[in-house]
Order: sequence, then structure tokens, then C-alpha cells
Amino acid sequence: MAQFLSEAYLAEASETLSNDAAFQSAITNVDLIIQFHVTGGPEGDVAYGLVVGNGEGNLVSGEVDGPEVTVSNDYETSVGISKGELNTQMAFMTGKLKVTGNMAALLMHQNVINTFATALSDVEVTY
Repeated sequence: MAQFLSEAYLAEASETLSNDAAFQSAITNVDLIIQFHVTGGPEGDVAYGLVVGNGEGNLVSGEVDGPEVTVSNDYETSVGISKGELNTQMAFMTGKLKVTGNMAALLMHQNVINTFATALSDVEVTY
């Protein structure tokens, strides 16, 4: 079981996404890059990206090139969303989660985001 947002977690999450039929279906013909910034984690701040293209979707550590959207929040918010205890939309509406960039791209690919979250809910993780 990997520590949330660690390199091991990102690798395991990427493998889970590769094996999730719903996620694979959602990313067909989609090109999307989302940068995530999480502050205040146990190991400090974390940057990672969701890179979707050519029928593949992977989580990569660090800064990604050319993100359409950047999502920023603190570790507590990220954990709450990951555990399903905090709704992403509510976090956004209350200012706990900030989104910058091309909001239209994010809205256009809402199905990718939803299946991404659902697929990762099965990854065993420690917080």
C-alpha cells in the first residue's frame, strides 16, 4: 500500500488507470493535460500531472508541459477528495480547490475527470 501522492502511488494509480475499462473508454480521442499542485503534504508540496493522449492516460510526477488546466489545493483537501469525503465541486465553490487555465477544456472532458476519480477510488493507499 503506497503513501498518497508518493512516486509509488502515482505508478500504481497509472497502472490502475491503464486497466480500468471505463477510464480507457472515456479517454478515446481525448488530448488533455492537467497539472495538479498540492501543498502541505507529509513530504512537502507535490506537483503531478494527468496526461491523456494517444489512447493512454498516465499520472506523472512533477511539472508537465503544456497543461490546459492547473488544479491547486492543500493536502487536506486532496485527501478528502480522494477518500470521497469531500465533493470536488463543493471544494471548488468554497475556495478549497482552485482551477486556472482553460475551463472549457475541463468542462468538455468532465467524463474523463469523473472516470479518473472513480478508477482511483479502488487504489489502496495510506494517508
